[in-house]
Amino acid sequence: MAKTSTPPAKKQAKKTARKPAAVTSNDKPLAGKTLRGKAKVLSSKNVYQGKVFWVTRDEVQEPGGVTATRDVIRHNGSVVILAVDTKSNPRDPGILLIRQYRHAADQFLLELPAGRIEKGEKLIPAAKRELIEETGYRAKKWSVHTKYFASPGFLSEAMHILLAEDLTLGEAKPEEDEKIELHMTPLSEVLRLIHAGKIHDGKTLIGVLLYASLRRK
Repeated sequence: MAKTSTPPAKKQAKKTARKPAAVTSNDKPLAGKTLRGKAKVLSSKNVYQGKVFWVTRDEVQEPGGVTATRDVIRHNGSVVILAVDTKSNPRDPGILLIRQYRHAADQFLLELPAGRIEKGEKLIPAAKRELIEETGYRAKKWSVHTKYFASPGFLSEAMHILLAEDLTLGEAKPEEDEKIELHMTPLSEVLRLIHAGKIHDGKTLIGVLLYASLRRK
């Protein structure tokens, strides 16, 4: 009986995946280049001066060759205090929250204590001052938790979150326009409020969720 031979299978052509090219705002490819450097300020004009912030209108040439007019809210930066009580219940530490009315948000908000950094002031002294003023609490142990920009498209304010531990309670010294409630709340309850959509303050979401994540590690 004659043997039949099976024709060799056709080799499949190899498909090469192409990496997407980086693009500018005008959708022009940059051939994988990484943008570096800072903007060159061609001109800058103060258009508003307030007590807490000021606004400039800047003509800038940005990395990548973009020339644009940018209106920027200028701010010295803020400290945010994640004050944690690990003594009462180390497995579910207390997180110090404050509740106050925020006119811009048109509602009461639960937040971490925070405040503006004065010109020339260092981070930890600023955080100690704000914690005492708003809550009366003092902390013996301080460390940098994280830093972020709340809305970098138009706001220069950098938010520095500091972790404060080994707490003692003293007398608060709030400013005349501050009416503040204190709420030492278990971490598990703060997380429940976050996931239930009850906490809307950005610095509190970032500070607490990062802290909870680091504890799991």
